[in-house]
Amino acid sequence: MPEPRPGAGPEPGPEQAWGAGRPPPPPARPPAAGPPPPGATLRAVAAGLLSLSGLGLGHVLLRRWGRAAVSWAATGVLLLVALPADPGGVPAALVAAYLVLLVLAGADAARIARRADFGRWPRPVLAAVLGLLLLAVPLTGTVAYGSARDEAVEQELLDRLEEGDDLVAKAAKSSFLLSAPDYRYALTLYRELGEDHPGSRAGALVPGRLKSYYEAVATPYRAKRHCEAVEPLTYLRTLPGTVDRKLLGDLAGWPDTPLAESLYGCGVSRLAGTGPDSGSKELGTLLRTFPESSQAGQVGPAVSRTIRQQLSGLKGAEPCAVTDQLRRTSTMVAELPETSVPSLGRQADAGVRDGVYACGVDEFKDKRFAEARQTLTDFADTYEEDGRGRHARDIATAAEIAEVRPSAGRRLPGSGKPGGVRMELVISNGAPNDVEVLYTGPVTGTVKLKACGGCKRFSSEATGAAGACRASGTSYPKTRLRLPAGDYHFLYKHGSGATASADSYASGSSVDPGYSYTSCTYVIERDPYGLDLPTLPDPLKPASAR
Repeated sequence: MPEPRPGAGPEPGPEQAWGAGRPPPPPARPPAAGPPPPGATLRAVAAGLLSLSGLGLGHVLLRRWGRAAVSWAATGVLLLVALPADPGGVPAALVAAYLVLLVLAGADAARIARRADFGRWPRPVLAAVLGLLLLAVPLTGTVAYGSARDEAVEQELLDRLEEGDDLVAKAAKSSFLLSAPDYRYALTLYRELGEDHPGSRAGALVPGRLKSYYEAVATPYRAKRHCEAVEPLTYLRTLPGTVDRKLLGDLAGWPDTPLAESLYGCGVSRLAGTGPDSGSKELGTLLRTFPESSQAGQVGPAVSRTIRQQLSGLKGAEPCAVTDQLRRTSTMVAELPETSVPSLGRQADAGVRDGVYACGVDEFKDKRFAEARQTLTDFADTYEEDGRGRHARDIATAAEIAEVRPSAGRRLPGSGKPGGVRMELVISNGAPNDVEVLYTGPVTGTVKLKACGGCKRFSSEATGAAGACRASGTSYPKTRLRLPAGDYHFLYKHGSGATASADSYASGSSVDPGYSYTSCTYVIERDPYGLDLPTLPDPLKPASAR
């Protein structure tokens, strides 16, 4: 009872305030102290469960609208962030904060409900049951959201699969050189789907997509464009090093046979070509990479067949062009593994040798005397053991004469020695410098004469013709030739002591049966230009008749 205030009488008791026998009205809320009213625990449980649903119903039952609004706002924010479901889901921090809020809301509603007036809801058991039922809302929502999120993930993976498909379809329409980046990115997508998401719908489709991928990359091979197919097939052969072999399955070893076929087809197609590629790269790769393959076994016969075909072309109109092909083939053979094609090197070298000789002869026939001389001189110097070396030098000699005297190139020098009687020709050198005499006709050859030590240049042609090789007591360098009868062409090449204008002098003459002949070469000086010119009597002077 409250204590009486000073100066006042005692407060009236209940009987005095409300009348005898009349009970006081119930308080507006439970007293702050003392035991909770009857049924408070059940009411607290009901209010707490109703607030755990996230709908704020516990606070609504208690008429705490502000606190209910907090639950509604939190649930609204969560739904705004979570819907529609996407592969990334709801941020974990937001979910944790929302769960903490629900727990706090439930605890707060239960605390208030312990002392609240539930007079207007006389059935707390029904409220508790409703609270339990409403707990299914967040649980069901969580399950439904998880399912939606999984579907979103699946759809995203399918979109990535489709992206890879589009890249492959696009890349298949252009060359591998241009489309390689698209192919590589598409493979990255497929590999991630197959290795990181094998249980997904997209992951289950990856093996089939990889088969289509291989087919797209190998499009040039299926079109029999072997040279174009080498690079993409080589790329496919490297994939087992970057993609799980279990994911590739039989595809891991598939490129070997197509690559061997393409290397062979490309290399052989370039054997007889004239471009910068001779096929050595492809055939060499085949022999080194697939030495036991059937294609490797066909390389030797194919190259040998090409050499024989090229050799047959030496009889055609362009032996020099064929010789270039033979050189190209020989270089290509030298780049192949010797153990794989042991006899091809000798065959190719022999082909080049025949080609060089045929080319030189053809150049002579085409009046390209300078080229013929160089080609056949090189032939004789390079292939000293070849039986055609002597004839090659004779043709080179005739070509050199023909450069100054074209009539010397009317016919090819003979390769044999003519029979019959031979006439003697004595050539003397009356010049103060060395001289080399080249001749061609029924026979061809060269002789060299040393300088005449006591000889001088003549002042005129007349004095030279009268006095050359006739000074008594002078020993003139000389040589004797025995020549079959016929027309001859001579080229006198003066060495040291002569000017550039006296380097070469050509003439022609006939050698008739029954005569011996003499010839003398000398140098005259002509004024006012000071040109030194050699002179060879034309025709040869018969020395005697037999």
